[in-house]
Amino acid sequence: MSFSTLGVIALGIYIGGLVVMAVFARRARVDLGPADHFLAGRGLGAFVLFLTLYATAYSGNSLLGYPGEAYRRGYSFIMATGFMMSIIVVFHALVPRLRPVAITHGFVTPGDWVRHRFGAEPASDRVATAVSILMAIALANFLFAQLVAMGIVVGHVTDHAIPEWAGVIGLAGFILFYETFGGMRAVAWTDAVQGILMLVGLAFLLSWLLGESGGLSGITAELARVRPEALAVPDARECANWASTVALLGLASVVYPQAIQRVYAARSGASLKRALSLMSFMPLTTTLVVTLIGIAAIPRFAHLDRLGADAVMPSLLAEWATAGPGATLLAILVFVGALAAIMSTADSVLLSLGSILAIDLFGRSNRDPETTHFGKRAAMAVMFVAVILALVPGLTLWRLLELKMELLIQCVPAFLLALHWPGLRASATFYGIAAGGVVAIGGALVGFGRIGGVHIGVLGLGVNLLVAVGWSVMSAPPGRKTA
Repeated sequence: MSFSTLGVIALGIYIGGLVVMAVFARRARVDLGPADHFLAGRGLGAFVLFLTLYATAYSGNSLLGYPGEAYRRGYSFIMATGFMMSIIVVFHALVPRLRPVAITHGFVTPGDWVRHRFGAEPASDRVATAVSILMAIALANFLFAQLVAMGIVVGHVTDHAIPEWAGVIGLAGFILFYETFGGMRAVAWTDAVQGILMLVGLAFLLSWLLGESGGLSGITAELARVRPEALAVPDARECANWASTVALLGLASVVYPQAIQRVYAARSGASLKRALSLMSFMPLTTTLVVTLIGIAAIPRFAHLDRLGADAVMPSLLAEWATAGPGATLLAILVFVGALAAIMSTADSVLLSLGSILAIDLFGRSNRDPETTHFGKRAAMAVMFVAVILALVPGLTLWRLLELKMELLIQCVPAFLLALHWPGLRASATFYGIAAGGVVAIGGALVGFGRIGGVHIGVLGLGVNLLVAVGWSVMSAPPGRKTA
């Protein structure tokens, strides 16, 4: 039986498993309220919480975008492991202060924190709205990227027996089904299975690739022959880009709405602490692995264009499957694991997006069961638009990731700074977000993605912080402490 035929069969079995999990998750629900649907009743234990964080963090951007960017840039992209580690570091500045407040006041969305933090200040609602709009745009971008990635994986692995457009539409429909049917429980349970598949599959793929290529020394020798610039020592501009990327992803990733909501959804502080401890090791087992996979693919597929490089992973799977029956089965395992990871991120994004639209932007109560239904309908509408856009992708997955992060990082002062500095004012935060957003969006529109190697969004955050801090200090009432 061919690899493509096995891929179709494996896809069918996997989708059947998702349907079963969604049914069990629906039976396990306690009530129809937003906290039960969007946060699984705040009952996620350490193991499931770890795997849902893992499967959500390592998405289509990681499994297709990172190997694609490593293919384009060579060994200099090894810094990807560092910026994924920086996320865990920054999380420790967010979680200990945010979780106790969230549990005490029953937060469901990121906007709940913002409204609580700035209380009765006149600009409180404006800040919450600005943060929610940026988060909604970032989530829509993220959803779009996952749909593109799903189409690429399904199309390549099935040798286009299932076309990319059919993969996008069909899998989007299944995600909508189990996310709306089972809520966060279905998402978390499927994430747990998806995380395990991804870990095991990537380990086998890298082992085969290194064995076939003669280890890292063999890969390096081949790179020197076919593309010596992939071995170049990073210059000052590239080093600046490294530092900028660490800041961009390290700061922006901790204000992912789906990550914040998992902080809310943990069964206890101890469960969350254990899950984050386990997450500390994942950059070495995942980011480093997919980066090496992308680098090792350079001699094998020497002439891929920028968009074509995002298909490195499924192309390697098809090649691996020709090595024998055992390799075929393992390649199928990696295919299902990769697809599962992509879908796990898409479902988490959709769940968060529905809650933000319903509660933060349309003002529905976070305790009213009707809010749950409204959030589901809003998520369906966004998914419909994202599917249409995903059928004609024009940007690499890595560039989509950067654009999303450059918007999301403008929300950082409303969380990290607001948690640690009582003197931050609502009006100052709002104008800071506006100024940073203008820099980030304006720079992207006129083609200044980076200046001197530094992302325009990171520069926008600098402007954002200057405005937020300066305005807060200058507008503080006489005698009020700002530090």
